[in-house]
Amino acid sequence: MSTISDRRIISLLPAATEIVCALGLQQNLVGRSHECDYPEGVKELPVCSDANMDHNLSSADIDKRVKEILRDALSVYTVNREQIKTLQPDVVITQAQCDVCAVSLTEVEQALENYLDKPAQIISLEPQTLNDIFRDIENVAASLNVTASSEALIEELQERVDIIKHKLKFIENKPTVACIEWLEPLMVSGNWIPELVDIAGGTSILAENGKHSPYVEWVDIRLADPDIIVLMPCGFGIERTMKEINILLEQPGFADLKAVKNNRIYIADGNQYFNRPGPRIVDSIEILAEIINPKQFIFGYEGSGWIKFDM
Repeated sequence: MSTISDRRIISLLPAATEIVCALGLQQNLVGRSHECDYPEGVKELPVCSDANMDHNLSSADIDKRVKEILRDALSVYTVNREQIKTLQPDVVITQAQCDVCAVSLTEVEQALENYLDKPAQIISLEPQTLNDIFRDIENVAASLNVTASSEALIEELQERVDIIKHKLKFIENKPTVACIEWLEPLMVSGNWIPELVDIAGGTSILAENGKHSPYVEWVDIRLADPDIIVLMPCGFGIERTMKEINILLEQPGFADLKAVKNNRIYIADGNQYFNRPGPRIVDSIEILAEIINPKQFIFGYEGSGWIKFDM
């Protein structure tokens, strides 16, 4: 049986890569997905997957292309079996949550079946809530025999969450917040995002905690008339989102929304923070706390993790 020091790990999920590194096992990573880019040093690792589409397409075209691929029972991603075989991993980490977000468990199982020269353990993550994310960290640590590291990590993350909760304990005003996960077609952020909003002192609208992100119509946003709108498209950084901001600006009645009138439209880095269910999910809570309650919190993310969009 491999020991901690020589277990060879391939991560096909950015959040998993961050989990492995936060547990002190970055030196054990031998391969990554094409999307794993944090911490900086992992970019030097061999890439073991690729996307079967151009991510420079518009939101509408990406959505259309993804639906075409899935309708034909194809995969959005390709697993490089030859690369993985060369790297001879003991552990491969992937996800079973979303066929669009990252390489799926099924793809990994099919790619590795009867292919490697030795059996590899496959760890699959499927978080829906904040507790699920913490549990995934524990499960990865248990599989890699570093339980003590996960206990210390989760304790530190939980302390940061508790600081925010304590500071907001007696604040009764919780503004309504619409978190936008995709611009065209329009989707609002579900899964763990409503809980993050709640911890940060807001009230999430149009999505349920622990449920997949739903498609909505623009009229739903207008009727809800949120106090705050945060754009955090899946896989998009701030600059990428800015390129498509006109999709919202041109919607009928946009200028009449409370969030617009009160200058409370924000763009957050969905790719690096909110869409990654790993240790930096607590950074995401801190970002929301800065946005929702700027008088109470200054963590230093403004300008990099989020910006205010001035009309």
